[in-house]
Amino acid sequence: MRLPSSIFVSVSLFTAETTAALYLSSTYRSAGDQIWQGLTLLFTLVPSVLVQLTLTFIHRDLSRDRPLILLLHILQLGPIVRCLEAFCIYGSVGSGEEPYVSITRKKQMPRGGQSEEVERQVGQAEGKLFTHRAAFARTSVIQAFLGSAPQLTLQLYICVLQQGVSIGRGTLMVISLLSIVYGALRCNILAIKIKYDDYEVDVRPMAYLCIFLWRSFEIATRVVVLVLFSSVLQLWILPVVLLNFLIFFLYPWILFWQSHSPFPENIEKTLTRVGTTIVLCLLTFLYAGINMFCWSAVQVKLSDPDLINKSQNWYRMAVYYMLRFVENASLLLLWYIYKTDFYKFICAPLLVLQLLVAYAIGIFFMLVFYQFCHPCRRLFSASMTQGLWNCSSLLCLMCTSSSPQRRPMVKSVLAPQSPGMHKERANDGEHDTASDTTEDLPNDTTYDMLNDTVCDTTNEMASNIGGGINGDISQSVSCNAKSITNV
Repeated sequence: MRLPSSIFVSVSLFTAETTAALYLSSTYRSAGDQIWQGLTLLFTLVPSVLVQLTLTFIHRDLSRDRPLILLLHILQLGPIVRCLEAFCIYGSVGSGEEPYVSITRKKQMPRGGQSEEVERQVGQAEGKLFTHRAAFARTSVIQAFLGSAPQLTLQLYICVLQQGVSIGRGTLMVISLLSIVYGALRCNILAIKIKYDDYEVDVRPMAYLCIFLWRSFEIATRVVVLVLFSSVLQLWILPVVLLNFLIFFLYPWILFWQSHSPFPENIEKTLTRVGTTIVLCLLTFLYAGINMFCWSAVQVKLSDPDLINKSQNWYRMAVYYMLRFVENASLLLLWYIYKTDFYKFICAPLLVLQLLVAYAIGIFFMLVFYQFCHPCRRLFSASMTQGLWNCSSLLCLMCTSSSPQRRPMVKSVLAPQSPGMHKERANDGEHDTASDTTEDLPNDTTYDMLNDTVCDTTNEMASNIGGGINGDISQSVSCNAKSITNV
């Protein structure tokens, strides 16, 4: 049985950040900065309350007779008590025979095209530790993006306004950044374990390192861009933040409305419809908070019984990072145009270039992780580079088809090939998946829709080509477009 080290790290970051924030708020009070004191306490107490509610909800303490535990949660000491309880359970393992043992079946990673199913016994103590780990993995994400991320943004903004970094503020900023990166890392691992629940997932140290570097560059760059923009255009930062937040908050609800699925009723039996709605709103609220600063590895899908989208959508990820890169570049451009004399001692073009390069480095480590270090990359029906290549090919075809003067270029790109390339697959929807369900297929529906769209466009182009081209070449152009999009 593994040592519950992840629980210790989560509680340590939670305790250190809360202590540093309380100390910093006391210094703001001594200096007479009531606004900064109130915001610092707000970004400390609100996520702390949400963490206590999450731990109580997961452990079902409301339906159990544990008044002391509930009192400690009210006093905001729940994570410390849960950590001590987890280590007590770990220390008691092996002291006596387990009264209850369950059997779990997990598949191993396929080797040579075959995957073996392995049975193992899980004792009661190990089951309790699993519940503790799952609870703290979720609370780490809540603490990171609903508390640490706004806290880091606020303190960095105060540093820019006051043109200095105190010891207390610098300590809180470092702890907050570590908490955000750790929360994003836990979100990635949680997404992998949810999507591939039927498999034994073994995350290598190199995968942890790639995720840590990916999230560090991505989140740090995003926070600096938002702070720089807000330092010169204070009023315009509110529309930018609200627009980002509303888009990601409403996006899961729009997909749920389009799917015409019934309202989820299996979240918790004791919850009413109003309680279920509140829980779903809090879930989408957290989802929007994550996407405000970085890509959320856990994609919310309200029409799914598990509320999680188990398919790997490369197109959605590619569109997110392209739009986010454009947004960051636009905000930096506006900051460069409207910057004040405060930044006259800073080389502004070099700072802009450094931030854009840092964001690109974060994307590079993301590509390395999914291409080489992902623990379940053998289960991908399409690699990430293939998905991104298909996305770029589609964009190129759509751009060339929209300009009539570039028809000869399209003709050269879609040159006739061998007749074997024109054969369609018999079963386009059958792939090897992670959990033997169609939910794990990465973008099969998207591929079909894109294929039909591109083929219709190229057929119309081929029919308009001059009389010197016969019908066979026109048919070859349309068929080759479909073969290119299926690559």
